[in-house]
Amino acid sequence: MHPFTELASQYIDGEWRPGSGSWDIIDINPYNGEKLCSITVATRDEVDEAYRAAERAQREWAATNPYTRRLVFERAVRLVEEREQEITEAIIAELGGTRLKAAFELHLAKEFLREAMHLALAPEGRILPSPVEGKENRVYRVPVGVVGVISPFNFPFLLSLKSVAPALALGNGVVLKPHQDTPICGGGLVARILADAGLPPGLLNVVVTDIAEIGDALIEHPVPKAISFTGSDKVGRHVATVAAREFKHVVLELGGNSALIVLDDADVDYAVDAAVFSRFVHQGQVCMAANRILVDRSIADEFTEKFVDKVRKLPVGDPADPSTLIGPLINSSQAERVSAAVDQALADGATALLHGRVDGNVVHPSILTDLPEGCAVRNEEVFGPVALLIPFDGEDEALRIANDSPYGLSGAVHTGDVERGVAFARRVETGMMHVNDGTVADEPIVPFGGEKHSGVGRLNGDHFVQAFTTTRWIAVQHGRSTFPF
Repeated sequence: MHPFTELASQYIDGEWRPGSGSWDIIDINPYNGEKLCSITVATRDEVDEAYRAAERAQREWAATNPYTRRLVFERAVRLVEEREQEITEAIIAELGGTRLKAAFELHLAKEFLREAMHLALAPEGRILPSPVEGKENRVYRVPVGVVGVISPFNFPFLLSLKSVAPALALGNGVVLKPHQDTPICGGGLVARILADAGLPPGLLNVVVTDIAEIGDALIEHPVPKAISFTGSDKVGRHVATVAAREFKHVVLELGGNSALIVLDDADVDYAVDAAVFSRFVHQGQVCMAANRILVDRSIADEFTEKFVDKVRKLPVGDPADPSTLIGPLINSSQAERVSAAVDQALADGATALLHGRVDGNVVHPSILTDLPEGCAVRNEEVFGPVALLIPFDGEDEALRIANDSPYGLSGAVHTGDVERGVAFARRVETGMMHVNDGTVADEPIVPFGGEKHSGVGRLNGDHFVQAFTTTRWIAVQHGRSTFPF
């Protein structure tokens, strides 16, 4: 199968078909500019068809034995394993991911499919006591019905599956809108894998489109009862506003400005390795990336020398080359945005220890220090290979700097004393914190999500059940009630 020819379509009610919009989304290889495919956008009518198809199919699917539902995800894991090379090549071509990044993404995708197998059996009912004589309170956990999923460009295969598979496993139908820069990895491949694994037609629909064509139709449509969105906080705020107006449940996984803190008793060499990975994996296009690297002033010189030396040697270029660790950003707008952020920081008084050049969409690493407290880049998510080195004097100042951000997604602290690290981590205003590790991590059963502008709600494990099911109270009166009139 060649995904960029066979999957360049809408997928609605079990059929691959062209959109009926008046313009095309052009899928471009961000490294060499090659046109991979073009997809005519879906219209509001096709969004409606997708939701109605999911609604029809969901009723029978919800009544299907969960052990039968589980088999779909068991087969899907095997299919991802069999097609790993094909999916890897698609990730490299469509989003400029390196081979190392593709392997990381596929490993996690398989883990979340395995978790979906478990989730099919996870919902449990309860029988609760009543103060009313003879009454039995039954609480059933049931699917919400249909879930709308909007996925991002940075880990499109993983982050589409991460919401799609649990929602389906729990008995829902799904309409998925992948990012327009990654319609195949984030949409077509997901649909093909699950269809080939035996998912009944209509349960998963993929609409490739843009807000310029459909407005808020994906969110405000009456069918979906829950929306799962992963992306920027700016768009997330709009999604939340529209969803609240329509009384829909939302899970928002948004941006970050994570801090990796190196305390005075840390293993400097190990902290350097963790910081380089946490900042530069997938060119820094990771919501959990360590934008800010805070280092105790007593070890700052040693850390800085080793950090700059390691970053300077990172192989940059063609993501298809197995030795490449930093490939292109997703598009020219993103490359220009990152370059402008560096230029503005320098204009604000920062010092460049490394100032990476820009070759097309390939942005070489930059390392900035001497950043003034009011410097805008300290409070922004720089979605690219730019590291900020910030020295501090003692834990209290480190904590103040770490918390001085509108975001609170991930973070890490390095120290020779694990309990000191845990005590520090508990004071950081963030949804996830790692002691003596990197900031970029995800596991299927731990609560994933952020505080402040980094999101609302959690995903993974039991939180999938909370996000994609609801409760229904059925009271049974044994005998006769008495009524006051």
